[in-house]
Amino acid sequence: MPSDTALLVIDVQESFRHRPYFREDDVAAFIERQQALIDGAQSRGIPVVRIFHVEEEGVFSEASGFVTTLAPLRIAPAVTFRKRRHSALVGSGLDVWLTEHGIRRIIISGIRTEQCCETTTRHASDLGYTVDYVGEATLTFPMTDATGREWSAAEIRARTELVLADRFARIATVEEALGAGLGKVA
Repeated sequence: MPSDTALLVIDVQESFRHRPYFREDDVAAFIERQQALIDGAQSRGIPVVRIFHVEEEGVFSEASGFVTTLAPLRIAPAVTFRKRRHSALVGSGLDVWLTEHGIRRIIISGIRTEQCCETTTRHASDLGYTVDYVGEATLTFPMTDATGREWSAAEIRARTELVLADRFARIATVEEALGAGLGKVA
């Protein structure tokens, strides 16, 4: 029986390693959780959708050679889309694919927590999808606000989960997202 759920792996690409704000601090934990989510989805027949962000120039351009999966993540996606906007649902063809495949529930993961992952979550919710946001399978980097305060990646993730929870998505662990509607998680 085909799944009505899809896992979105958003912007998990080498391009980020070439940005000045990139830090390795949380990468190993992110890769472990992202890999567990991908492997769990595949073992349950949930299609894994890889999405790359692309731009005309720079490290997000196809010509850069960095629009590839962030190492050492292993992924064999059902389909790959390229996007030019923050929401993976704008201009990529993803929305058409989801509709054609009867997808009604989306699991969100990827890079950056507060940008493309959060934006896609809000957009998907507004379109009527049921959304599980798996914060532990998202990655971001510290940011400095207009007052000069640096927000840690953990603070940004907590803020993102706060504003999404019960409004746009269910905040879920890897295990919770994989178990929803699918019976007991092994």
